[in-house]
Amino acid sequence: MCDNHGQAVDNHQFVLGPNGTPIRLWINGVDVEPEALQQLSDVSLMPFIHRWVAAMPDVHVGMGATIGSVIPTVGAIIPAAVGVDIGCGMSAVMTTLMASDLPDNLHDIRTAIEKAVPHGRTMGRDEGAWGEIPPRVAEVWESLRERFKKITNKYPKLNRTNNINHLGTLGTGNHFIELCLDEHQHVWVMLHSGSRGVGNAIGSFFIEQAKKEMERWFIHLPNKDLAYLPEGSQLFDDYVYAVHWAQDFAKLNRDIMMENVIAALRSQISKPFSITETAVNCHHNYVAHEHHYGKMVLVTRKGAVRARKGDLGIIPGSMGAKSYIVRGLGNPESFHSCSHGAGRKMSRTAAEKLFTVEDHIRATEGIECRKDKSVIDETPMAYKDIDAVMEAQKDLVEIVHTLKQVVCVKG
Repeated sequence: MCDNHGQAVDNHQFVLGPNGTPIRLWINGVDVEPEALQQLSDVSLMPFIHRWVAAMPDVHVGMGATIGSVIPTVGAIIPAAVGVDIGCGMSAVMTTLMASDLPDNLHDIRTAIEKAVPHGRTMGRDEGAWGEIPPRVAEVWESLRERFKKITNKYPKLNRTNNINHLGTLGTGNHFIELCLDEHQHVWVMLHSGSRGVGNAIGSFFIEQAKKEMERWFIHLPNKDLAYLPEGSQLFDDYVYAVHWAQDFAKLNRDIMMENVIAALRSQISKPFSITETAVNCHHNYVAHEHHYGKMVLVTRKGAVRARKGDLGIIPGSMGAKSYIVRGLGNPESFHSCSHGAGRKMSRTAAEKLFTVEDHIRATEGIECRKDKSVIDETPMAYKDIDAVMEAQKDLVEIVHTLKQVVCVKG
């Protein structure tokens, strides 16, 4: 184990205070900000943590709770630990195309993808939404509509969201679409997005409700963002229902985008191709009921991927770094989890101040992507070393494929 003064004794165990639950860390060789450790310490003080909190090697400061954390709870849920990008995650498919089937100039492919998938935001206007809803989007929305109506009948405010208009769209920030090559030069399509505006609205609404409950019951917390909903309350039941709906929305959002990216690729490559059986679609911002150490618990993964034995997952690097398709090893100490990416090593503002467009151009050499000032916050240097992150979690996952992007579309 370890002492009560926050001294790490091995890669997997740390305690940040005499009253805190243990925190298991997978951070050997990876820098972690003191602020992230403080956030983990705050979470560890909550009375309903099951066994310990697990921190993945991409761990860094987040809104509400630490990104890269796995928080198992009994009898309560912390909406801010799930966050507002509910169901955010990754999707990847291997195609039968090879690197030699791609044109030398990939600009037209990037442009075709950008036209096929609404993305981004300009001057405060949401341009990353549909104007006229495509038939396929309308069809998928029908599978979500009745459950959403149950939510909005009770909470009408949540109906005033970009829900169907965001279904099948990318978003902004670190969301992306990439074409990648694996170690055998197979072409992959990989993308990253979540539940968009409607998930944000659901998350924000229930975070505020939880904070109001803490005030109503005079409950003092290590951090106000750790406001929780107790199991057995109506708000708890409503939140779990809504968050699971948003997770389904997020998965279907990625499915539609993947269909449209494949169609865009077919419009640019004359050679017929198909999708192989290798496909992955996994959340990394979500909550699920799971059995760990003798109990059914609510596992909140905020920037972490489920990695049960045999589970396939995706761990992306950055715009200029490798990404990995991995297979879970089912390590119980991490609650069957692994990292969701490289993890930021600096804020967006810090990256924008520190790096230039010329730095970004050098870091993304050979990749067809935007190379302008508006993506400096996503430049590869703003992220941790993905190789160090993978080394720190070699007891959590094994690498199945190593991917290197050749096209990157950012939100």
